[in-house]
Amino acid sequence: MGKLIYNSSNRELEIDDRTLAHLRIAIINKLRRSESFAMTWEHGVENGSGRTTLWLHESIPLQFVFSGNRHPKLNRLWIEQMLLSANSTAGLQHVPEPDEDEPFDAE
Repeated sequence: MGKLIYNSSNRELEIDDRTLAHLRIAIINKLRRSESFAMTWEHGVENGSGRTTLWLHESIPLQFVFSGNRHPKLNRLWIEQMLLSANSTAGLQHVPEPDEDEPFDAE
C-alpha cells in the first residue's frame, strides 16, 4: 500500500500502488496547469469507514509514497476518467479501473 501525504498533516491516505500511480498522473496533470480541485477518498471498512476530502492546490506540499519500486503499466483510459472526475463539481473521486478495451464515453 502506498500513501498520499498532503501538507504537513500526520494523516495519510493509504492507497494501493497501482491506483496511486494513476492518481499521481491525474493530480500532477491538474496542478501543473495551476488548476485547484477537490479530491474525496473513501477510507474503506478496513480503515474505519468514512471519507476524506482535500482541496488540492499547487502551493501545498504533496507526496506520493509507493511501497514497491515497480512502475505499473498505466491505463490511459483510467487516467482520463480520473481527470473527468476532477473537473466535475464533485471533484476527483475513486473510479474503478476500466478494461482498456472498453469504449470510452466522455459524457
